[in-house]
Amino acid sequence: MVNNTTAAVENLERKGFLDLEIDPTLDLFAEIERLKKEKNAILLAHYYQEPDIQDVADYIGDSLGLAQKAASTDADIIVFAGVHFMAETAKILNPTKKVLLPDLKAGCSLSDSCPPAVFQRFKEKHPDHIVISYINCSAGIKALSDIICTSSNARKIVEHLPEDQKIIFAPDKNLGAYINKVSNRKMVLWNGACMVHELFSLEKITRLKERNPDAEFIAHPECEDALLNIADFIGSTTQLLTYTKESKSNSFIVATETGILHQMEKQSPDKTFIPAPPDNSCACNDCPHMKLNTLEKLYLCMKHKLPEITMPEDLRLAAKTPIDKMLELSKELGIG
Repeated sequence: MVNNTTAAVENLERKGFLDLEIDPTLDLFAEIERLKKEKNAILLAHYYQEPDIQDVADYIGDSLGLAQKAASTDADIIVFAGVHFMAETAKILNPTKKVLLPDLKAGCSLSDSCPPAVFQRFKEKHPDHIVISYINCSAGIKALSDIICTSSNARKIVEHLPEDQKIIFAPDKNLGAYINKVSNRKMVLWNGACMVHELFSLEKITRLKERNPDAEFIAHPECEDALLNIADFIGSTTQLLTYTKESKSNSFIVATETGILHQMEKQSPDKTFIPAPPDNSCACNDCPHMKLNTLEKLYLCMKHKLPEITMPEDLRLAAKTPIDKMLELSKELGIG
């Protein structure tokens, strides 16, 4: 996380903003809707947010859909219910708009696994390679990249490039390995991973499949290869959601963050969705960073128009170029 983010959080804590009390009788749903209209604000939420936030959002999506929506909105304020790199992406694409994040401490283990200074040295060891970076990374990593991708479009973007093009893929080694496998490529992989998608237990999932023989096992490509090898379907959060709607199966074991189950249950109320068990004592597999955002924080964020995402203009411009390339390729290749 960038230094100005830490400073901003400390400043807010000194002001007492994060400790403000809210009238318990307040209808937060109605207040948030009022604030959206009053301030010409749009609320973008990731599928991994808590159900209440998803239900009050103007748009819910995965990283690709959220980036596309952020690029096209005419709202004056973008409120991002997600994690820091997502709000950063919105700011990169909308320099004149105010971009808010309910909790600046909502980081990302995958993004944190790839420090820009260290990655710069890694990149210098492969001077004849271009860099494709998964959007789950900091603005600093985006600025060092040639093309950004998401789990929805990574395969098509890689396969669109010449077969002899040498590529560094960062920061997710599992997604990169999956793309290498299905595309028959030999991309150089940065050794990063998402803590949520690496927690799943192959042993527990195998037992769960045995107890639910009619259930399909579906997984996000950030999962480890051993899990992907037994999956009936592999896809991004949006692709997983679409698959459950269209599949003739009535039961699914879902290996990704549990927030997506809310939309799956809403869109297919007659089907059964079972969260894949992690290799720990918890009964679920939540992202602790995503779940830092709450309805209360969202209300305070919109009311006070804080915390705000900011960054140096040179960094924003450098990070914007590979994002623009992704959006252009997504349009050209008919993705999203």
